[in-house]
Amino acid sequence: MPKKLLTGLVTSDKMDKSRRVEIDRKVKHPKYGKYVQRRTVCHVHDEQNESHEGDTVEIIECPPKSKLKRWELVKVVAKSQVVDIAALRAAQKAQEKADSAAQGEEETAQG
Repeated sequence: MPKKLLTGLVTSDKMDKSRRVEIDRKVKHPKYGKYVQRRTVCHVHDEQNESHEGDTVEIIECPPKSKLKRWELVKVVAKSQVVDIAALRAAQKAQEKADSAAQGEEETAQG
């Protein structure tokens, strides 16, 4: 039997060489017939730490690597376009401090 190949979204990259990937699917409700959204959570082995939170990845079945890890990363299909606003603001403040310090040094050298 061939190995399953699935595509999902990385929801956690806090572990080293491990990722939590969610695969969304729609299932018909047995009684009401309405389609309900469900998700499958897979723990994936990522040897090079190449995927990050928000990325779309392709994963494949593999023999168990640990208690939860039963999947391996094949490739990163699409990188996340999310911008980390907190990191952006921190970098901006650091740049402003560096600019003001450089300006202060120029004034003392001239005066």
